[in-house]
Amino acid sequence: MCRGNLTGSALRGTIAGVCGVAFLLFGYDQGVLGAVIGLPSFREEFDNPNRNLEGIIAAIYDIGCFVGAIVAFLTADRFGRKGSIMWGSWIMVIGTILQTSATEKIQMILSRIVTGIGNGINTVNVPIWQAESFKSHNRGAMLIIQSALIAFGHPLSTFMGLASSQADPSSFAWRWPIAFQGFFLVIILGMLPLLPESPRWLVQHDRVEEATEVFARLEGKTATVNDEQIIRERDAVVASVRQERELGEASWAEVFTEGKNRNLSRVLLGAGPYMFNQWSGINSLAYFLPITFERNIGLSTQLALIISGVLGLQYFLCSWLPYLFIEKAGRRKVMILSAAGCSFCMVMISIMLKIDTLASQWVFVAFCFLFFDIFSWGILPVSWMYASEIMPLRTRNKGVALGVGSHWLSNFVVVYVTPTAIDNLGYQLYIIWAVLNASFVPITYLFYPETARRSLEDMDRVFLEERFGVTKTRSPGPRTSDVSEIEEADAYEPVKNVTSE
Repeated sequence: MCRGNLTGSALRGTIAGVCGVAFLLFGYDQGVLGAVIGLPSFREEFDNPNRNLEGIIAAIYDIGCFVGAIVAFLTADRFGRKGSIMWGSWIMVIGTILQTSATEKIQMILSRIVTGIGNGINTVNVPIWQAESFKSHNRGAMLIIQSALIAFGHPLSTFMGLASSQADPSSFAWRWPIAFQGFFLVIILGMLPLLPESPRWLVQHDRVEEATEVFARLEGKTATVNDEQIIRERDAVVASVRQERELGEASWAEVFTEGKNRNLSRVLLGAGPYMFNQWSGINSLAYFLPITFERNIGLSTQLALIISGVLGLQYFLCSWLPYLFIEKAGRRKVMILSAAGCSFCMVMISIMLKIDTLASQWVFVAFCFLFFDIFSWGILPVSWMYASEIMPLRTRNKGVALGVGSHWLSNFVVVYVTPTAIDNLGYQLYIIWAVLNASFVPITYLFYPETARRSLEDMDRVFLEERFGVTKTRSPGPRTSDVSEIEEADAYEPVKNVTSE
């Protein structure tokens, strides 16, 4: 139950704020180890880890996140979106305490697994909770804000590491940046009891009256449960849930079966952007940005941290730009342009490292800046919004969890191999990332339907009309109010036959 009295924009803003803190924590976690792993106090504490052990300590967190995504598979439908986020955050509290107090390599490794499990649960449920709590014309903009906050986590962790590094050789230099995760968790755990559960999840569990109250609260103070708009919104979701129940509860077999509702296609398409995110090479740089600058071009630890922090701030500022165009341009176009731009940057990074002069080293730094900027304009926001926008309600939790699971497994591989690859492959590592980014362009153009300005129910119709293969839905939906969308959906006969075969 929700104990808060917030309504309208205040309620929507608070939900967005809590989701934002969760994503900020995600970004912070991605950058914090890279900010401290090169500090003498950290290396002395853990017996000067070699490249392989560096990769394990960093990447094992992603295995925990993968396990957390699987846990979300099994439990989120039972505990709800909000309840699952609560559990995930408490698990992260335990992991943070264990990491901060670590004195042995095995404790650090295990504690990063625990923290990852909690974060994996949250990264499945936060996007779903937000997508199911906002109208279609708000959804993309709100997710852009979350993406920007992921980006802000990187410089925050880097500057936290830079500031605390002044305490070196005291272990406070690396323990404090890790402990600071608890600040975000206090905010999340303190605010969740004041916020409502997803109205769609409530309807799915036969709590229609509660869902109606949530719809009214999200609309504003003047809205009541008897307002025509609220009733239409509720009835559209009730009808969708009723129709999806015709074949019973979603099973694992159903998730991986194509059927009339194209569940398998949606799982594969939903997982794709998560994997694009990782195989772009972003975390090959982001997790180890300071030591990338140290080992590739010989910068000092302090200068590498400063440049990494400045890069992260620029990354954060640029990641707000999609707010201005992602609904108008659509998910497909920004993904295609972003992938093409990232591929070009990786080509130039590789060339500059191959040339290996003082001038080329600083051009290498410049293209690292540009890579992060272009990544934030397309691949970053689309990767976190797309899966939750195409999954049918009955299989949405399982489908998004599969996507997030693929994200974390890909993240593990990328982060684990990076320290060794920097030493052994050098400039050739970035050629690999360039080729992979280039491959995302035709894949997106051919197979990914556009979701911008389309409600969750609209996407059901898209997948009913299109079979697996080249998509014909390449442009954003029409600029209409949500009420008009519902009215049109009511008049459109095929929507009344949506099932989850």
